[in-house]
Amino acid sequence: MRMSPNELVQHLRKPAAEFTKDDIMRFCEERDVEMINLRYVAEDGRLRTLNFVISSREHLYTILSYGERVDGSNVFSFIEAGSSDLYVVPRYRTAFLNPFTDVPTVDILCSIYDNMGTPLDSDPGYILRRAGDEFTRQTGCTFKTLGELEYYIVGDKDGLFPSIDQKGYHASEPFAKFEDIRTEALRLLAKTGAKIKYGHAEVGSFSDGENYYEQHEIEFLPTSLQEAAEQMVLAKWFVRMLCNQRGVGVSFAPKITAGRAGSGMHFHMQIEQDGKNITIENGKLSDMSRKMIAGILDTADALTAFGNTIPTSYLRLVPHQEAPTNICWGDRNRSVVIRVPLGWQGADNMINDANPLCPPLESGGDSKQTFEFRVPDGSADIYLTLAGLVTTALHGLNMPDALEKARQLYVDVNIFKPEHQEKLANLKQLPMSCSESADALEEKRAIFENNDIFPAGLIDNHIVKLKSFKDKGLSERLYGKNDEIRMLVKEFLHIG
Repeated sequence: MRMSPNELVQHLRKPAAEFTKDDIMRFCEERDVEMINLRYVAEDGRLRTLNFVISSREHLYTILSYGERVDGSNVFSFIEAGSSDLYVVPRYRTAFLNPFTDVPTVDILCSIYDNMGTPLDSDPGYILRRAGDEFTRQTGCTFKTLGELEYYIVGDKDGLFPSIDQKGYHASEPFAKFEDIRTEALRLLAKTGAKIKYGHAEVGSFSDGENYYEQHEIEFLPTSLQEAAEQMVLAKWFVRMLCNQRGVGVSFAPKITAGRAGSGMHFHMQIEQDGKNITIENGKLSDMSRKMIAGILDTADALTAFGNTIPTSYLRLVPHQEAPTNICWGDRNRSVVIRVPLGWQGADNMINDANPLCPPLESGGDSKQTFEFRVPDGSADIYLTLAGLVTTALHGLNMPDALEKARQLYVDVNIFKPEHQEKLANLKQLPMSCSESADALEEKRAIFENNDIFPAGLIDNHIVKLKSFKDKGLSERLYGKNDEIRMLVKEFLHIG
């Protein structure tokens, strides 16, 4: 507890998962907390806020016991104004001290309930909860995940120590101008209880006539589905707040300009049973993992309806930009839909080679292996994308030909090289527009609606929303028209 960055954990001497109402009240009293912020995620993926000035112990008790009413019609488009009241109710384990307020303030994330006091059926957070519960019910395993968040910071044109165009990967200060914003975001996120793996500068860095654009990434550690989604939402908020304080811009948009690296939002997956990672079996990817991969690939086109939700999403999914275009998977390949990254298999001796005086590591440690879905971007509905991955992974586990499908869709070559054109021609393409994504979701909606995980009305709503862009063939129409691309990018610059 003493090493936890979360000040509530330090003060209360217990893990956040065990926080109670009495714990939060005691912390507020002993630390002279003046305000409570109830926060929840709306349909646009952004945090909404209710501010409460604590006026008495009884007032605090009421806030923490009952939450508050909100106007659902201004939160979700599928809720009508005539009967729109919803409840937002705090989840105590998410409590953290707000680092941006002048007075001591505790923020708490909330769940959403309908007028009968039951979880809102179409709330993306509740859909994710249902998906995870169904996965565990069918398999006896826990679906764990981690997210990667990529973004561009936009500031004044480069000065001293200029960056090299599209060569920003793991760049260090002073060549990475905004490293301090990223490291401060990491520090503050850790104080919320977020499980962070690392942060680094990414490939994209370039200057135009007026501005300097620098790409960064924050990656988390494997955790539960709900916690993975929560920390991604908070990460976006923290980065935006810090950039606002610094007077620079930030964008999580999938594409900033033509010919430069886009920003993705990748998700790594891991299967856990009795606290052990079983993604690997006997030193190689397990049959269970391969079946899950087959199911996700079988529905990868439909998953874009939740993970790639704006027209500029499909300007990123183009060849030769380290983004997937064709539905396949492979080891260490960054142009596939699902990548199996290095997982430290059989690599225990590296630390001893680097440090000859250190004793050998004990063998048989926990596997770190994951497999990574590389299609989504910053426009994704994080909760629905994760729920979709769980649902389609279950689909794979129930497909009789899943292992054969996984074998057929595996690639161990660069499919864009001329000598592999025959292999490329046999692979199905991802959608090239929101309109095509909507068609794929319509075709495969039964997979998502199975086990009552995704409500039919929510699927209908997403199809209508995607179709409303009328962007079929947009990539081809915009090819080479950089001024028009810039106008479209600007329209969706602050998505999600």
